[in-house]
Amino acid sequence: MKTKFISTIPVLPSQNIERDIKWYHETLGFKKAFGDSMYSGIRLEGLELHLQWHADTEDDPLLGGSVVRIFVENIEPYFNQLCEKGFVSKNKLRKNTPWETHEFGLFDLNKNAIFFVEDI
Repeated sequence: MKTKFISTIPVLPSQNIERDIKWYHETLGFKKAFGDSMYSGIRLEGLELHLQWHADTEDDPLLGGSVVRIFVENIEPYFNQLCEKGFVSKNKLRKNTPWETHEFGLFDLNKNAIFFVEDI
């Protein structure tokens, strides 16, 4: 069975999640869908954005890059294909996460994190 690509959700860095949720709501009409002070999702009709706390320091694991979450069905064929090409190691697939996904990630040439996620 082949991997089916469903949608992309940008994950935007934020130094204050609650402040930014309020701004997105008052300015653009987004409403909080889930989350806490470290990671939250906001929605407007069929659109979704995620906000992730980001210190923008040398110690910050994102090192100033952005994050994109690409949602798929049947993640393993695509994951195996990238492993075979040497882009991802076999131990990177996280199955049955506490937030009910199977997922793996990698960095592009500009240090942007790209995660492939399957809801379970």
